[in-house]
Amino acid sequence: MRKFLLTLVISIAFLSLSGCGYNTLQTQDEAIKAGWSEVLNQYQRRADLVPNLVNTVKGYAAHEARVLTEVTAARARVGQIAVTPELVNDPAALQKFQAAQGELTGALSRLLVVAENYPQLKADAGFRDLQAQLEGTENRITVARNRYIKTVQDYNVTVRSFPSNLTAKLFGHQTKANFAVENEQAISAPPKVEFGGAEPSAPAY
Repeated sequence: MRKFLLTLVISIAFLSLSGCGYNTLQTQDEAIKAGWSEVLNQYQRRADLVPNLVNTVKGYAAHEARVLTEVTAARARVGQIAVTPELVNDPAALQKFQAAQGELTGALSRLLVVAENYPQLKADAGFRDLQAQLEGTENRITVARNRYIKTVQDYNVTVRSFPSNLTAKLFGHQTKANFAVENEQAISAPPKVEFGGAEPSAPAY
C-alpha cells in the first residue's frame, strides 16, 4: 500500500510539473544550448577561413593594406571574446559578441568588394574556392542564427506565460538574451568602400 501511494504521489507530481511547463522549459533550454553551439560552430568556420583569404588577396593586392588590416584586426577582436555558456544569459556580453561578429562581416564584405578590382585575383582558383566556402558559411550562419533566435523566443514566451512562469520562477529559469534586430540590420547593410585609385598589381611570388 505504501509503495502504491508513493508511486501515486510521484505520478501526480510528474503530471503537475508537465502541466506547468517544467518539461517544456527543460526541452527548450536544451534546444537553446544546441542552437548556440551551432551558431558558434559556423562563426568559427568563418574565422578559420580568414587567414587564407587574406593571404590570397595579399598576393595580388598587397597595397590594399588598410582593408587587409581591417579584416585581420576584426578577426582578432572576435577571438578575444571569451565565449562561455553563460554568455547567452548576459545581454551586454551577447551584444559585444554580436558587434564583433558584425565588424568581421563588414570587413570581409569590403575585402570581397576590393577583390572585384583585380581580374587575376578573381580568376585564381584558390580565391574562388575560398569565396565559395565563405559564401556557404555566411548562409549557414544566417540559418543557425535564425534558428537560435526562434528557439530563444519560444523559451522566453514559456518563461513569461502563465502558468509556466510560476514553474520558471520556482526553478530559477529566466529569460535569455537574444540577437538584437538593430545589429542584424547593420550587418546586412551593404558596405561603403572607397578605393585609393591604385592600379591592380600582378601576383607576388
